[in-house]
Amino acid sequence: MENFLIKAESETSSLYGCWPDKRPIEEHLRLGVINLDKPSGPTSHEVDSWVRRILHADKTGHGGTLDPRVTGILPVGVDNATRVIQLLLGAPKEYVCLMRLHHEVDEEDIRNILAEFQGKIYQTPPLKSAVKRELRVRNIYYINILEIQDKDVLFIIGCEAGTYIRKYCHDIGEALGIGAHMAELRRTKAGPFVEDETLTTLHDLNDAYHYWKEDNDESFLRKCVLPMEVAVTHLPKIVIRDSAVDAICHGADLAAGGIVGLDDNIKKGDLISVQTLKGELVASGESMDNSLEILQSEKGIMVDIKKVFMEPGTYPRMWK
Repeated sequence: MENFLIKAESETSSLYGCWPDKRPIEEHLRLGVINLDKPSGPTSHEVDSWVRRILHADKTGHGGTLDPRVTGILPVGVDNATRVIQLLLGAPKEYVCLMRLHHEVDEEDIRNILAEFQGKIYQTPPLKSAVKRELRVRNIYYINILEIQDKDVLFIIGCEAGTYIRKYCHDIGEALGIGAHMAELRRTKAGPFVEDETLTTLHDLNDAYHYWKEDNDESFLRKCVLPMEVAVTHLPKIVIRDSAVDAICHGADLAAGGIVGLDDNIKKGDLISVQTLKGELVASGESMDNSLEILQSEKGIMVDIKKVFMEPGTYPRMWK
């Protein structure tokens, strides 16, 4: 569990910017993300387009495509928050999988093989994949077997982004010498998005939008659509002064003097989020040093900014 380190004392002004959960509803939607529960049947792109139509948004974007028959967590960004969803593509994922063996085998053999298929594994993406078919390494963080009944094996798998569970089941079957396939799959985690009270169906979203438009009740919509900052809570963060915000919005990298505080778990080369004192997401970038070195540095560039999410002019220009 990371701790927050204070580098300098600073205050934020209420004259500009806004706490993420206090944004006016129109701005909240424009900078919103949805922890969407994808149903079985439609493609991820179809679900994406339905969200866009429901919210009358200009654009939407999803993180981590799910096959049509696969259900579960599909994070969707709305309008200006679509680019934030890209930060989830490399985040760890979790699935509940029902694997069907082609012949019965001793339960002990199943448990032993699944234990071997943890840690680093080699995978070649399946034929129907959107990536180049070449051997690559993926990390399996954990496997928890929930139930074994006849030829069916129900398990939870935590894995690195880009792991193909369908191929994983196939390879398990090959290792057992009997064959196997993925019968059902549900994603239960994608980075910071989990199956909790924020998980929203398309029906929930549609109803919430109509409550807002027809009854002027935005409370349901705020439960369905979350501030875009939720999508970066899995990343270590650096908090900056009000005076540094607009410079970064105009393309500057983050120097030591602009930092107020930071998480203590930052390593050199980490992807980190840069936030205001109000908790607004300003940008993301690559850390040039670890937490201790950043804390002790009085000058120099600490973060190489890669993507800017806040619009210039949100905070006043305080740089030359």
